[in-house]
Amino acid sequence: MPVTADRYGYLGPEASFTEAASRRIPTLMGARLDPFDSVHAAIDAVRSGEIAGCVVPLENSVEGSVNTTLDELIRGEPVVVATEFLLPVTFTLMARPGTDLPSVRRIITHPVAEAQCRTWLGKNLPDASVALGSSTSAAASAVADETVGADGHPYDAAISAPIAAERYGLVPLAEGIGEDEDAVTRFVVITRPGRPPRATGSDKTSLVAYIRDDHPGALLEILEQFSTRGVNLTRIESRPTGNGMGRYCFVVDAEGHVADARVGEALMGLRRVCADVRYLGSYPRADGVRPPVGRGMTNEDFRDASSWLESLRTGRS
Repeated sequence: MPVTADRYGYLGPEASFTEAASRRIPTLMGARLDPFDSVHAAIDAVRSGEIAGCVVPLENSVEGSVNTTLDELIRGEPVVVATEFLLPVTFTLMARPGTDLPSVRRIITHPVAEAQCRTWLGKNLPDASVALGSSTSAAASAVADETVGADGHPYDAAISAPIAAERYGLVPLAEGIGEDEDAVTRFVVITRPGRPPRATGSDKTSLVAYIRDDHPGALLEILEQFSTRGVNLTRIESRPTGNGMGRYCFVVDAEGHVADARVGEALMGLRRVCADVRYLGSYPRADGVRPPVGRGMTNEDFRDASSWLESLRTGRS
């Protein structure tokens, strides 16, 4: 299938949190959005050129990183992050029209949603039974289709993403029922490598650093490349490379853009001390934060230092 610039994928199924995020990302407005069964399938479609990009979850403020996404980024043909988007994770109890809250006795949802909403359910629907399904979207579909549960009766309600109510013709009975009201999931748009967007002053750069061998100070060597140049890290974690027991790499999110001198020099430092460095992209921060740049670390400071060194090498004062 030939690639079209306006065709993107996302981790399915439909009416999921990932679709909700995809439809709110400004750069994807008007694009065709198709669901894929897995993170691997979505990113592989990007690599093959079937789609221009895909939206996948990268981390959650409650549950941490999505390892399936990280593993796709550190292995296989390189891809990059083009955009990030933060979506508040809110759960809604929804039912078929005509159902009221007191009549709900059978609920279906995903295990993660059930865990997040357990306190609310215990307080408001203590006698209701909860069945666990493959996804919150599938749960909403089961309620809309009046799917029969193990007890021989159809489910009365589902706990799902708010988008599912509209998609399946259900009515919200209660909104924002999760325990972690401030929970946020970070989604990213994955594309094939290319020229990064222009620096905005509010950017992140993501990369993977592969150590040459396991030795004392290996992680410190990586961290020093950033700290000595005033580059703050917003995330760093280790993942197995898949090439043998005890072989790890480090996935890093750093403040700044590859066009910034301090970030560029940090990447060159990593290139010298690491077995390999995989650049995962520079892109605008979703939170819009413009971090301060320390003394001596601005692009002008680096240019001035470079000019001074050149004057020493050439004998020109």
